[in-house]
Amino acid sequence: MSAIQIKSGNRTETVKILAKEGNKFSFLLGEKEYDLDIVKVEKNIYSVLLGNRSFDIEIVPSDGKNSFLVRYICNSYNIEIVDAQLRYMQNRLQSAGGDDENVITCPMPGKIVRVMVKEGDEVEAGQVVVIVSAMKMESEYKSGKNGRIKDVLVNDGDVIDANRPLIILE
Repeated sequence: MSAIQIKSGNRTETVKILAKEGNKFSFLLGEKEYDLDIVKVEKNIYSVLLGNRSFDIEIVPSDGKNSFLVRYICNSYNIEIVDAQLRYMQNRLQSAGGDDENVITCPMPGKIVRVMVKEGDEVEAGQVVVIVSAMKMESEYKSGKNGRIKDVLVNDGDVIDANRPLIILE
């Protein structure tokens, strides 16, 4: 049984997939069980059967790879799927104290060209620690202070979302 978390505004719900057979899904949303039959009608448009009721839902990818705009009749919902990797990074960031001076992030989506350090390395203020390719340009991300690398959260070749933590300093 796999589980994901879905976040919309200040609300976060856990969804546990119980079974999947063809287009039919059984899952728990919080404590309530649902059985759905989902068929893709066209790009981003899905027909959903819940019991004897039919719904047409539009799901459009949003800013990040785990963010979507979900439209149903006149309602729109921005949702984010919080996967295991994202939860792991958030927990690691919180355990690092979340001090912005200790966290090196990339403000835009891109691809990691090269990680220049590893955990335990000593770095000096201004030292390049990661090179990121974004919008056909390579940018160097530097340490803002002298310190030691506590965590390296990316690898060469990773595709990253905007504002993703890359390196955590002690």
